[in-house]
Amino acid sequence: MWMAGISLMFVFAAALASTARAAPESFAELAETISPSVVNITTSTTVAGRTGPQGIVPEGSPFEDFFREFQDRNGQGNRPRRSSALGSGFVISEDGFIVTNNHVIEGADEILIEFFEGFELPAELIGTDPNTDIALLKVEADRPLKFVNFGDSDTARVGDWVMAMGNPLGQGFSVSAGIVSQRGRALSGAYDDYIQTDAAINRGNSGGPLFNMDGEVIGVNTAILSPNGGSIGIGFSMASNVVTRVIDQLQEFGETRRGWLGVRIQDVTDEIAEAIGLEEAAGALVTDVPPGPGREAGIEAGDVIMTFDGVDVADTRGLVRQVGETNVGKTVRVVVMRDGQTQTIAVTLGRRETAEAAVPAAQPGDAPDVPEELETLGMTLMPVTDELREQLELSAGAEGLVVTDVEETSAAFEKGLRAGDLITEAGQEKVAGIEDFTAQVDAAKEAGRKSLLLLVRRAGDPRFVALSLEE
Repeated sequence: MWMAGISLMFVFAAALASTARAAPESFAELAETISPSVVNITTSTTVAGRTGPQGIVPEGSPFEDFFREFQDRNGQGNRPRRSSALGSGFVISEDGFIVTNNHVIEGADEILIEFFEGFELPAELIGTDPNTDIALLKVEADRPLKFVNFGDSDTARVGDWVMAMGNPLGQGFSVSAGIVSQRGRALSGAYDDYIQTDAAINRGNSGGPLFNMDGEVIGVNTAILSPNGGSIGIGFSMASNVVTRVIDQLQEFGETRRGWLGVRIQDVTDEIAEAIGLEEAAGALVTDVPPGPGREAGIEAGDVIMTFDGVDVADTRGLVRQVGETNVGKTVRVVVMRDGQTQTIAVTLGRRETAEAAVPAAQPGDAPDVPEELETLGMTLMPVTDELREQLELSAGAEGLVVTDVEETSAAFEKGLRAGDLITEAGQEKVAGIEDFTAQVDAAKEAGRKSLLLLVRRAGDPRFVALSLEE
């Protein structure tokens, strides 16, 4: 038995070894293959001259005039100066299209591309997308340029070998290798889908490619996490499947054209799911539907978007990305959960870039002026009055219950409710007065709910809060 156990362990270990991909003996062949398509980028920007000796003497100092005269004698007065910056990029077509980061070329007057073979060419900016930090450049060469292809970033696995190449700290055409540390990282943008890697990425690597072992670009090196500005093995590359969609639009239109559903949303928490009767915390909860495609199609505040264009919605981040990646003008099927039942709504998407910064808040009708108060669930509530509208700078048509006080030891306070908040819905029903609110509390308790879903507005911005009914 003992020998049989040893044999079984040996076979199991051998099986594990056979499934693991061996570390490459060398990256030299890959580096030689892809190097000619990677470029160094130098930008030049005109910076306005100084208006005085800032940084030399304090403003108002008796020495200020002396140092100003010294600067003028040496030609350093208000003369504009040239500032340069370094970055990386890579060629994606033989006719000279080049990908880099938007922050590498942002505000540049001149863009100069240095190729691995040693020649330089000026570049024209075709278009940028600040949301994904991607820019597309074009150079005119007298011969076909060597280029690289994009790979499928969705097939990259945690632990796969990757190689980065670029212009770190101005050293030029430098290679580093590591593995995929994690997938699907988000930093700050709505469309973020970063590959995290421990391949060394430093200043100047921005805009350079992250290669898989087949020599395909699976990411654009964009950012690092570091306490000192240098690589500590936490770098981020925007996934190629995001980049390729952006590049296609920049090539065709010179700008991005993202789909727009026209709803405000928030994630479904466990408490919200329980409050509205969902089996699991999934989907995207609609908090507001301003004028736009969603309202025209019939989506309502309180709907939970479960699927979009045939794809399950896990959370708000996933929905925003999927909507943005869908063609403007396409009619899609949106499945929502409303009042415990699913409904399918056909929505024709608008364009986000056109609608952005022009989305007004929803404005319900007039509220009755009933100056009575209700103390419940750790809050003091009062219907909207003309005086409260003026104090809180509410719209003329705002209706609901104003939170006038919140007990600091209450669950309401822990959930972020504060004096001045406006509750417009309770239990997914509009509330115009005290009776409406108490009726929804009673209905939730009779239904065996442990919490009540509130739609709360602060400075016009809506959000849902699931408030416990257990006092």
